[in-house]
Amino acid sequence: TNMNTSNPYDGARRAGTVGMALPGVDMKITNPDTGETLADGEIGQIEVRGPNVFVGYWNMPEKTREELREDGFFITGDLGRIDEFGYLQIVGRNKDLIISGGYNIYPKEIELILDEQPGILESAVIGAPHPDFGESVIGILVADGSQPVDLEAIEASLGKTLARFKQPRKLILVDALPRNTMGKVQKNILRDEFGAAFQS
Repeated sequence: TNMNTSNPYDGARRAGTVGMALPGVDMKITNPDTGETLADGEIGQIEVRGPNVFVGYWNMPEKTREELREDGFFITGDLGRIDEFGYLQIVGRNKDLIISGGYNIYPKEIELILDEQPGILESAVIGAPHPDFGESVIGILVADGSQPVDLEAIEASLGKTLARFKQPRKLILVDALPRNTMGKVQKNILRDEFGAAFQS
């Protein structure tokens, strides 16, 4: 883990962003399939280069070749966009991207809306295999205990704020989200548990 961006000391803080590249750090957004640099505002994989970026994995030359480009850029595995002022917004992890019916769906966008629903403490959004769409969206919710959770009301709310292809086809209540020792939600465990939700 290292620090590559920060809100500027003398500039504006922009809500929803992690700031701008630090001095001496180069940052770009690329197409995950081609490596081509994308224009400002387009979502792609985040790559960084600078004196704070490591030079390779210890005794793992193949992994180093996969994640470090010859020009020194490190492929972070995060997806994001850089706005016209140079501020970076992270939208999720590349491995968590859901592709449903040919559309790219970023779980973080849906999670932010689910987390604001009445009675919801937190959420995780995953993709699961779907016979018609390739993948489809599942919202996994943890109640905050303040009131009964009305899943139908949540579905109606999502219908007003999200494009149809982004709306979860299933909402599932659980007691807690699985986390690793760093406190990060383990979506692989959720995919293992709920991955057959759309299979007949």
